[in-house]
Amino acid sequence: MRNELSHTAAACAMAAACLVASTGAQTPAPSGQGAAATPGDSAIVVEKPTYIAIPLEITVNRPVAEVWKRIGKYCDISEWLQIAAGCKIISGNDGEVGAVRSVATEVLVAKTEYSYTYTQPVRAGRPYNLYHGTLEARALTPTTTKLLYTLVYDNSMLPDDAAREKDRAARAATFTRALANMKVLAEGGTLPPPPARGGGAPPAPAAPGGAR
Repeated sequence: MRNELSHTAAACAMAAACLVASTGAQTPAPSGQGAAATPGDSAIVVEKPTYIAIPLEITVNRPVAEVWKRIGKYCDISEWLQIAAGCKIISGNDGEVGAVRSVATEVLVAKTEYSYTYTQPVRAGRPYNLYHGTLEARALTPTTTKLLYTLVYDNSMLPDDAAREKDRAARAATFTRALANMKVLAEGGTLPPPPARGGGAPPAPAAPGGAR
């Protein structure tokens, strides 16, 4: 009996030693030792991005559902941004996440009942700035709505602070005018002709009934 126990113990010890050796052989070598590490696994394209947010808002004297019905469709951008070429859905289903509109081939990446967020694709030969825009309608009272337009992007590729401020101001002016146009449309007014390219400040949108 004692011999049988000794043989069994020896067999168990040998099996354990083999298991440890096998496990050790399968453990991957640390990066830089043995197997070569894959380059670029954690690298990002822009090493030191400088993200900027531009939050804009305006109050509309209409209920939120009415406001969103008038200006919240994905291709309504061609009306309130006054894009002469118009807008059409070129991929996906209108109003659904994943839809692509012809305006800058922007992709709808998120939406709620009264908001949506879009982004622009990476383009060859152009630095990617992670540009995202969000349009939201938020009820203030049963008869008033706050429209919010928020831009987020990286401006680190611009040469200096002066260039970054000029870029921020231009984008803010464009979408401040867009919000003013949305307000006019949602309240039943008519938009004036769009400002000339490179011209001065855009004319004030006409209020309902033609009053300024």
